[in-house]
Amino acid sequence: MKQTIKIRCKNNKKTGNFPIGSTLSEIFSDFGLQMNHGPISARVNNKVEGMHYRVYHNKDVEFLDMTVSSASRAYTRSLFLVLCKAVKDLFGLALVVIDIPVSNGFYCDLELGRPLTEEDVNRLRTRMQEIIDAEMPITRHECPTEEAIQMFDRLGDIQKAKILRSSGQLYCCYYDLDGYVDYFYGTLVTNTRELYLFGLEKYYDGLLLRIPSRSNPDELGPIIQQNKMFEIFKEHHRWQEILGVRTIGDFNEAVSKGLTTQLINVSEALQEKKISRIADQIANPSPFGGVGGGSPKRLVLIAGPSSSGKTTFCKRLSVQLLACGLKPVMISLDDYFVDRERTPRDASGEFDYESLYALDLELLNQQLRELFEGREVQLPRYNFQTGKSEPNGGAKLKLGENEILVVEGIHALNPELTAQIPDEFKFRIYASALTTILLDYHNYIPTTDNRLLRRIIRDYKYRGCSAQDTIHRWPSVRAGEEKWIFPYQENCDVMFNTAMLFELAVIREQAIPILEQVPECCEEYAEAYRLLKFLKYLVPIPDKQIPPTSLIREFLGGSSFKY
Repeated sequence: MKQTIKIRCKNNKKTGNFPIGSTLSEIFSDFGLQMNHGPISARVNNKVEGMHYRVYHNKDVEFLDMTVSSASRAYTRSLFLVLCKAVKDLFGLALVVIDIPVSNGFYCDLELGRPLTEEDVNRLRTRMQEIIDAEMPITRHECPTEEAIQMFDRLGDIQKAKILRSSGQLYCCYYDLDGYVDYFYGTLVTNTRELYLFGLEKYYDGLLLRIPSRSNPDELGPIIQQNKMFEIFKEHHRWQEILGVRTIGDFNEAVSKGLTTQLINVSEALQEKKISRIADQIANPSPFGGVGGGSPKRLVLIAGPSSSGKTTFCKRLSVQLLACGLKPVMISLDDYFVDRERTPRDASGEFDYESLYALDLELLNQQLRELFEGREVQLPRYNFQTGKSEPNGGAKLKLGENEILVVEGIHALNPELTAQIPDEFKFRIYASALTTILLDYHNYIPTTDNRLLRRIIRDYKYRGCSAQDTIHRWPSVRAGEEKWIFPYQENCDVMFNTAMLFELAVIREQAIPILEQVPECCEEYAEAYRLLKFLKYLVPIPDKQIPPTSLIREFLGGSSFKY
């Protein structure tokens, strides 16, 4: 008699018996489920697995479609595989680097030894579609890591060999698409026919690989011009060249050679140099951008998403502004909240404190105007316990000689926040932690992972929140950012990346024990497990080597700044 296993399906709340060793694809078919954009992958006992996965014990299974972030990432990785296969078919050993998420897609650098042309892009797009239309199976292989290293060494893929050498894994998996082999640190689809939609465009001097929108998987995400965002990534590429580190494999190798202190010191110096240049632009702006010839700005507006390090950036910028002869004066937007009963409500009927209209915009603009006219104002104070604004609760303020207002908050770049203040008074800064280091040339690190890990540590250490709580709230945090922050990021005069190449290796030691506390029985375990798996690729760096003024001290502790 054939042995069977019991599967509890979360999608339809049914339980079924299946032959031991059944794949998730077979189990999905037997349950008779229907998904318009899936299944792409599944949560198996709250770990995300590909549809190749074979089940040998009783499990809880939830099948995932394109509207779920982990499934969307699996779809995207599968498109990367098809792109790399198409490059090899058309251009042989040309190097392709899956680089950065931008403009609702992924920028890819294709090194042909000559400029990329529109004809090249058209040929690649056609070849990718041919591979998809051929319904080629994507085969998953598991082998001893040493064998995989030898294979990638033979293929000349040094970066893959580097990351696998430093992974510490005894066994690893790689994927085969019609003889083309590659390594990805997450799941892929089982057949190219599942890749129903993609786009490929020429973008600057490289490619933009476009993917379906998670909110509407029948459409590609629209191409949004993000010129300033693209420039900040290019700046960090220049910094990577200075440090000689572009991937986690490069980083681990540099640490093993005793270059840790140099990596930290140069990274911190590059960041401080950028902050100094920003202060110079504020103190002595040029009418054409840059420095020189103009009068100092009177209002510095600093925006950025959750855990972007805005607070420490403000403090370090303030030091540099003082060095330029300016005296920064901080105003907290939190004190301009309207009374609780006047606060807008979200779709679920809850108070929406993230809304721009939770702030008293009229009072803020009135007081800013009066300050710039040389008058004294009585700042309000918001009482979070009573939910009431106290008009006389704050300090009295009058701007003195060489004093400059600094306002930090998620709405700082929204034009409506300071609509009544002339633009020539303002200097706008967008600060975020944009991970620029790659796992290897075909494995990017989601830019939000850096911020999520920072927030997990900060919430645990200073707010009494578990990693499970933080992960649970993260989707709503991200939804608020999509609505209130990201649409205005290109309004800035300057973008500043608060992430550093060495940062994740320092975060690793504090984050791992917190993530390990997330119980397997909860849905958040899938994300905790993914982050744990990723962090273990990094060689750890003790936080004692990080200077007290570092931006990441805001999250790790030990900062010389007061918060």
